[in-house]
Amino acid sequence: MVPRTRDIGNGLTIARRIADRRRTMPAAMSRIADVVADHPAAPVELTITELADRAGTSAATVTRFCRALGFDGYTQFRVGVASEIGRGDAEESWHADMGRELSASDEPGKILQTLLNLHVKSLQSTARGLDLDAVLRAADAITAARHVDIYGVGGSGVMAREFQGRLYRIGVNAHCWSDVHDGLTSAVLQDQSSVAIGISSTGRTEETVQMLSQAQSAGAFTVAITHDIDSPLAALADISLATAEPTAYLRPDDLSVKHSQLLVLDLLYVLAAQQTFGVAATRLAASAMAVAPHRRAPRAHRPDTTGP
Repeated sequence: MVPRTRDIGNGLTIARRIADRRRTMPAAMSRIADVVADHPAAPVELTITELADRAGTSAATVTRFCRALGFDGYTQFRVGVASEIGRGDAEESWHADMGRELSASDEPGKILQTLLNLHVKSLQSTARGLDLDAVLRAADAITAARHVDIYGVGGSGVMAREFQGRLYRIGVNAHCWSDVHDGLTSAVLQDQSSVAIGISSTGRTEETVQMLSQAQSAGAFTVAITHDIDSPLAALADISLATAEPTAYLRPDDLSVKHSQLLVLDLLYVLAAQQTFGVAATRLAASAMAVAPHRRAPRAHRPDTTGP
């Protein structure tokens, strides 16, 4: 079934719809329109993250662009583009979305092994590229900070929330922000006693760059977690921690970057807990006791009554 759109544009082609709305588009959306105009097949060939990168904007902005054209989201937009340019082939669409290492006919065991191999390679690449001295300096800054802000959007926002929860449990006054308005409001209140952490695989997510930039301007010590050390996000940071580049064979990028990001965040978390061992241990025990009543006890072992 072809995904439904909110507004089919009265039969207008996608190119016509873009042209009609071009004058009222914000600059970031206009750059997406430029990419699509120059390369009409780009939405079919690129993931939402890749299209955002090529346009120098964020995945969230690409979604807003699609909705401005009358589509529910990027998937529906891609189907519309594929239909217009005659590239609605299901196999090609699968490869664009899931990667060429995975086939729609693969057995579950093969899929599992392929994913395992790719994730292990990503983790190993991240570990090899990490500057442990830089990680330790970042952990020291986190434990000494009055306030820690963590910024991330989309998949990186999930990682930001995970890291915030861990830090909070060991007594770090940490807060995470995915909404740029909320994040900027917090960032402007930071100072030299604060730490601000921006998480973005590409380092080019506009909202994350804006939030970290504002925190830097306010005087916060800044940390970037990204695979691109030459990205705008990394350029803002006092310390930049590199993750592995997304593999070209696994899509969407979120499938191959989250484990790399989580490895770096886990390392930061454990090092921060080491720095405040006594306090951290006490708080972890207290939080475990607090939630214990909400966990069901293991089932009691039942003796075997089937024997002779």
